[in-house]
Amino acid sequence: MTRIDNSCRYTETHDWVRADGDIATFGISDYAQDQLSDIVFVELPEVGDNFEQGQVYAVVESVKAASDCYAPVSGEVVEVNSELESTPGLVNQEPYGAGWFIKVRMSDPAELERLRNAASYSELIQQLTEEE
Repeated sequence: MTRIDNSCRYTETHDWVRADGDIATFGISDYAQDQLSDIVFVELPEVGDNFEQGQVYAVVESVKAASDCYAPVSGEVVEVNSELESTPGLVNQEPYGAGWFIKVRMSDPAELERLRNAASYSELIQQLTEEE
């Protein structure tokens, strides 16, 4: 069963974002990590990099494929999860916890309202699961 964190907003590409003030944490959803299977490498940006909403900010490699990650909101990278360099499997184990990717200072917090909430994302996952 796919886990969905109610405190997050989601993109159509299965990236999640959790906001705390003007800082947003990014990662990939439980559904995404499950589809990729065992994650073996995560390429993350540098602190100070800037991204626009929808722009590729990271690449995840698994035993099955490599997949781009798209910024849920615009902003400047203020922190990178360096634990993922040595332990990329954290994304599989705790996609909403220790497996987070980066923290960004949002340039336009209103972009959060354009993303799916947990209930809407759950509906998307249900549709995708029924199609499989």
